[in-house]
Amino acid sequence: MSIFRSDTSGQALAYRDFVQREERFVRAPYNPELEFYQAVVSGNLKKIKEMTKESFLAKKEGWGTLSANPVQNVKYHFAITAAVIARYCINAGMDLHVAYNLSDYYISAADRCHTPEEIASLHTPLCLDYTRRMKELIKQNVCSQPVVKCIDYIYDHLHTRITLTQLSEIAGLSPSYLSRLFQKETGQSVSSYICEQKINTARNMLLFSSYSSAEIAAILAFPSQSYFSGTFKKKTGMTPSDYRLHGRRCEETLL
Repeated sequence: MSIFRSDTSGQALAYRDFVQREERFVRAPYNPELEFYQAVVSGNLKKIKEMTKESFLAKKEGWGTLSANPVQNVKYHFAITAAVIARYCINAGMDLHVAYNLSDYYISAADRCHTPEEIASLHTPLCLDYTRRMKELIKQNVCSQPVVKCIDYIYDHLHTRITLTQLSEIAGLSPSYLSRLFQKETGQSVSSYICEQKINTARNMLLFSSYSSAEIAAILAFPSQSYFSGTFKKKTGMTPSDYRLHGRRCEETLL
């Protein structure tokens, strides 16, 4: 079924497919980890729940052997994962002591385990704990409930055309008041914020999926492919095709 439909159901399915389809694309070993850590620091609980349904600690291929003891080997890899997540979250604004205390807690819990399966069972709680805290941290920086509701709605409906009128109804405020409040608390206009989130999603789709620029433009409800390409270049300095070729190197440099 083509994603270019007159209604938004096809786009919704395509967008959900991107967010939830970890197993459907073959990638270089580093790419899923980069996408995973980005999801944690952005507070994306929905995506992390999908990505941790089956813990990679239990049977990840291509791992180095850090210990001849299978249990100790998984413990080492769990400790590395916890440490890396902590550092990503610190870089994204989490309090250093909170991040390290969480890391210490889960590493200590893993150290008391006796089988690889027991250790692997800690992976999802670890990831969700950090992700929830990052989500709350992001919301705290925004402050008011009306704006938080709008941000939640924007994130969940990036595959649709989102209007100020829709958001004002969700927030229970007049469009003009919501516009001023949103600008005050986020430092961006509503339209600018929506555009930024769509472009950020498009960046990930270009790096981590096989969708064409035309498909991404339709999935994220841009008026046209040319409008999407122009907006993307304005925001990133590159066309979508150039970003697909060179963007991964840029992302890794930034991280």
